[in-house]
Amino acid sequence: MAYTKQRTPPYKPGQSAPYKLSRSKIELYMQCPRCFWLDVRLKIKRPSSPPFRINSAIDELLKKEFDVHRHAQTVHPLTKSSGLELVPFKHDKMEEWRDALRRGISCTYTDNLLICGGVDDVWEDKTTGELVIVDYKATSKSSEVNIDSPWQISYKRQLEVYQWLFRQNGFKVSDTGYFVYANGRVDVDGFYDKIEFRTKIIPYTGNDSWIEPTLQQIKACMESEDMPPVGKNIMDAGKPCEFCAYARKRTELTLKYFKK
Repeated sequence: MAYTKQRTPPYKPGQSAPYKLSRSKIELYMQCPRCFWLDVRLKIKRPSSPPFRINSAIDELLKKEFDVHRHAQTVHPLTKSSGLELVPFKHDKMEEWRDALRRGISCTYTDNLLICGGVDDVWEDKTTGELVIVDYKATSKSSEVNIDSPWQISYKRQLEVYQWLFRQNGFKVSDTGYFVYANGRVDVDGFYDKIEFRTKIIPYTGNDSWIEPTLQQIKACMESEDMPPVGKNIMDAGKPCEFCAYARKRTELTLKYFKK
């Protein structure tokens, strides 16, 4: 719902108190500065979509699976079969870093912005001492999964924000991260109370150089009294933000009938 009681108050220009800026809020700005400004300044949120419970279940099960190898400090068979000798990173704050809603990994930027995000997993290259950021994804499609679609730029930015956050916390982080992508099979005879998945590890070389300049833009946007321009539709970069387009059309129609 767009108009619900919020846990955190709206941002006030010039405020000295830390303002929590999540990874998802950074992505919102990248998609549409106007939707972002309405969210943080006026607490008018985009309509929410139903939660993806199946995806969440797969996330939780993958975490349990990799945690077995984290405790034993061994390489997961899926990782090994992909030619990678990476061990799940063992750290006292692992559960905290995973808690996107309440904690996550964070750092302070420009005095009052608390940048935070909840990572799915972190692996370690024992040879180089580098940490490797990992994100779990799930879908069901007949073709091979990849991260090549234009809308999947949001996945890549997500990984890069996590890489940046870990670097800000003093860790040595590899530019290469991985997506553990589970694909539900539809080429079987039936459902029979189970879905079979094929899981693939997809490498991605991140570049977090865009983050700090973007945070400067975000801070300026938050401080401004002027509503920013409409962003681009992430599914179709040639069109304006679909939420703003809907709001405009509905307002035009409402005003038309109101005049009658």
